[in-house]
Amino acid sequence: MHIPERAILAVVGPTAVGKTETALRMAEALNAEVISVDSRLFYRSMDIGTAKPTVEERARVPHHLIDVAEPDEVWSLAVFQQAAQQAIAEVHARGHLPLLVGGTGQYLRAVMEGWEPPTTQPDARLRAALEAWGQQIGAQALHERLAVVDPAAAAGIDFTNVRRTVRALEVVFQSGRRFSEQRGRGPSPYTRLTIGLRRPRAELYARIDQRIEQMVADGLLEEVRGLLSRGYGADLPTLSAIGYREMAAVVRGEISLDEAVAQMKRQTRVFVRRQANWFKESDPNIHWFTAQPGVENEILAWLAADPPWLAAGETVET
Repeated sequence: MHIPERAILAVVGPTAVGKTETALRMAEALNAEVISVDSRLFYRSMDIGTAKPTVEERARVPHHLIDVAEPDEVWSLAVFQQAAQQAIAEVHARGHLPLLVGGTGQYLRAVMEGWEPPTTQPDARLRAALEAWGQQIGAQALHERLAVVDPAAAAGIDFTNVRRTVRALEVVFQSGRRFSEQRGRGPSPYTRLTIGLRRPRAELYARIDQRIEQMVADGLLEEVRGLLSRGYGADLPTLSAIGYREMAAVVRGEISLDEAVAQMKRQTRVFVRRQANWFKESDPNIHWFTAQPGVENEILAWLAADPPWLAAGETVET
């Protein structure tokens, strides 16, 4: 199998589709190292609710960008992009293949496509006013305001991620232009290829339900209670993630555990539909495979048959 120079390979797809195990088997066969492209996996002590690869799984193949921050630290897109580029360089220096794995579409494309963030500088007063507005009307209502002025930006931001919603609105109000139109793109320095994993929607939803029930059985409520007891506030962006905010509400006595599980299942379905905005089956840059037993062998055979790698600097419009 010929792997081009400065190559990076990505495995993407919705939550619970089966990326972790498929990527592990591929990495073992390709002498690759996994670079996580999942914004939930950056944070220490947040293991169960993020479906973080286990210690045993990480022992099989080197992993990067997992457990790199505390729950009250903020890892922005720009911080991630710099860290990912550094990790890719180190993997290349060892003569290995960087295998980018995850479902955070914006973070993946930022690395794969050489995104350059908007040049608009932060405005502390405007940001504080937007944050206060968000606290007054709620995260979902604030996100709906963004959807009115910049639908493309809103489609790529989960409404619970108030920090990113505020940043997008800040750029819009400062510049008078849509945030989504100000994302620059330089030539990618990598030769790159993206594999997508999919499942029938009913099957995917069943896997999501099973995963959430297993998280609860494995102690998600206790994990959240431990984070809160250590002084991490439930209003932190990290603890607003699906699973953590519902369990925090259980700890506060606002909802029952059964209602929290039901909310997690509903919100994860919404999240999966939002992920589809980033991973479209019509995207010519993504080569899709149905996740099933042995799919890694199908992918490896396809890779051995001279697949269409994108050369450094080359772009394909979606």
